[in-house]
Parts: sequence; C-alpha cells; structure tokens
Amino acid sequence: MATQTLSDAAELIRDRAEPLPPLDDPEFAAAFDRYADARVVLLGEASHGTSEFYRARAAITRRLVERHGFTVVAVEADWPDAAVINRRVRGAPERPELGRPFRRFPTWMWRNTDVNALVRWMTEWNRDRAADAQVGFYGLDLYNMGGATRAVIDYLDRTDPEAAAVARDRYGCLTPWRDDPAHYGRKAWTQGYAECEEKVVAMLIDLLEQGRADDPDFLDAAQNARLVANAEAYYRVMYQGSAESWNLRDTHMADTLDLMLEARPGVKAVVWAHNSHIGDARDTDMGRERGELNLGQLMRERHGSDARLIGFGTHTGTVAAATDWDGPMEVKRVNPSRPDSWERASHDAGHQRFLLDLRERIDLGPDRLERFIGVIYRPDTERWSHYAEASLARQYDGWVWFDETGAVTPLPGAADGTEASADDTWPFGM
Repeated sequence: MATQTLSDAAELIRDRAEPLPPLDDPEFAAAFDRYADARVVLLGEASHGTSEFYRARAAITRRLVERHGFTVVAVEADWPDAAVINRRVRGAPERPELGRPFRRFPTWMWRNTDVNALVRWMTEWNRDRAADAQVGFYGLDLYNMGGATRAVIDYLDRTDPEAAAVARDRYGCLTPWRDDPAHYGRKAWTQGYAECEEKVVAMLIDLLEQGRADDPDFLDAAQNARLVANAEAYYRVMYQGSAESWNLRDTHMADTLDLMLEARPGVKAVVWAHNSHIGDARDTDMGRERGELNLGQLMRERHGSDARLIGFGTHTGTVAAATDWDGPMEVKRVNPSRPDSWERASHDAGHQRFLLDLRERIDLGPDRLERFIGVIYRPDTERWSHYAEASLARQYDGWVWFDETGAVTPLPGAADGTEASADDTWPFGM
C-alpha cells in the first residue's frame, strides 16, 4: 500500500537509510561502491555553496578514482576555465594566455577551499602516472563564451595563422559582448536578429573538418568552438521566457559528456552538478509543468543503468550565496525545511548523515516539495523561489543527507570578485 503521509515517509526513510560516518572518516565513501559498476556517476548538490556537499563529492570521487578506475571529473563549470585546472592537475605546461580560471560570478562556486583540496589531490594522484591513467578535470557548461573564443583563436594562431585571421573576423561579431554576453541576448531578442549565428556555426564546421582527432589541443579547440556556437544560441533565446534556453544548456552538457566518453572507450566519469541538473527532470515540476529536460534525464535515456544519479539534501545550516545575480557572496542562514517537503521527511528520520539507496524505487508516497538553492538564495521568498514538486524515489538512484550543513569557504578574492595576490591566486599558488 502506498505511503500517504510525511510521517510514514520519514519512518520508511529511517528504516531504509544507511547512516554514514563523519566526512573525515576514511570509510565515509565506502557505501558508494555500489554505484561503481556504472560508467557515469552523477553527484548532485542542493546548493552551490554548501561545504558538506563539496567534501562528500570529493570523498566519493577519490574512492571511485582510487578503487574503481574512474578518470574523468566533469563539473558544472565552463570548458575553458576547467581546461586551465586540467592542465594543472595533469602536469602539462601552463599557458598564461588562457588566463586565471573562474573569474566570473559566482567565483566562490569553484574557487573555494574544498575544490582547492580536490585539485591538490588530483595533482598528486597524477604525478607519477601515465597520461591515459591520469584523472582529468573538465567543464560541461557554456557560459564563458569569451574565454572559448579566445581559446579557439589561440589554438589557430599556433597551428594555422590564416584560419586564425578568419576566426578573428567571424568571432569579431561577438566582441562587443565578450565580457557580458547577456547583452547580446537582449539585443538579439529585441531587434529580432541573429547576425552572429551563421558565423560561429561556420567556424565550428571549418574547425571540425580539420579532423585532427589525435591531437589533444585540437579536441580542446573543437569543444571550445562547440561552446561558442551553443552559447550564442543560448544567449539569443534566454530572454524568450521558455524552456528552450534551459534545454539547450543541459543538452550541451550532456553532449559534452558523451563526447568525452566516446573519445575514450571504457572511460568512466564522475559528474558534479546541482540537483536540478542531476535529478531526472521527468519526475519534477521542471519536466511535468515547464517542459524542461536536464542532464540526469538525458544520461538515463542514453545510458540506462550505466548512469547513476545521486542527490544531496540538508535541513538547515548556513550557505554561501548572493541575493542578486552578480552580487557579493554572503553567508546566509538556511531556513529549516518546510513541513511538507522531502527535506523534512529526511530530517524527521532522525539520522545526522545517511545514504538512501533508491535503485529499487521504493514507494515513498506522493510527490512532495524539494528545495533547490543555486548561487542566489532568498529566504523570504523560499517557497516560490527555491521549492518544486518532485518524486524523490524516481528522481534519483541515491539520496545523501546531512541534517545541518555549513557554507563553503572562498579563497582570497573569491567572495567579492577582487584579485588576490599572485601567490594566493588559485590554482597557481598551490
């Protein structure tokens, strides 16, 4: 018989949940070995600014790398920014022309002490390993259009100066909006044009026709060219108020991940992204009411049980977030979870930390509210800005719970966007 009340759901969670040891216990991640037979393990987060989520994902990632042969860490970050970190952890020569990564809002999302610790560990792990055994750090997102155009041109400057001149001409269409591509989206929407679309697509086609699939630098340039083409389309439709821009972005992330999997048969990947990208959108308001798909849904559709989706949640604590887009980071108090939410059922289960294995789709009853905090958190409007109806059991293959959590600690300069000193600037001051 279906569970009907929240107290019934809490009792079932209490019975099925597996308590986890503290995060600093070497055996914290052992419970996640059950997911290691998948080719892609997607690790979520209920907010972009909670330390426990980052630290838990780092511990699970280390376990999957060390014990189960995972070699790709793919994150909800832009490809050109992550490429700088990837070169660092692999011991590749640094290229100053790429600039320092993650300088755009929200800088604390990746420039924080928890990610810094992961990058240090990856660097040490890779130090004496062959290139095909090293673990890499890759970005799936498409916001940094300016960084991607520079990366394509830099590559062509080194390999084909004539093509570089063509790229400068074509990408010149985007130059006025390089540092704020959202302005391009507004102009394209209000004036009804897409003057850059044909140029960025032509640049991608020309680059792909070079076909140098054995050259890592070419593969990097090709992915940056894809990012530019998809980002141009994303910013062009983002003001239309439909699901189109969201769907374009998550499809880009899924396609990027699949390109990495196809490039190296047998490679296994860990993905870090928000619950809103990880949990299957078909079992939330996103898919049912708004027509939105997401990365987790696409991975399930494309890979079946070879993709495992793991969500994370909390009841209360603190979080690093802004009040408005491009605003400064603040450490905010997280409201206790609503009495009609999955978070409250998890809290009432009575465990400080637990893993709930959902691969068998246990019956937790009807859909309830689930909390989603991004880089912006507005406690006063939380019901409408941060909760959505969802099925916990169908949305994920696992649910990780921390009853009380704390905010991430930003690295110097990351909270307010100011520049740190050269010795402290991540990751070059490691």
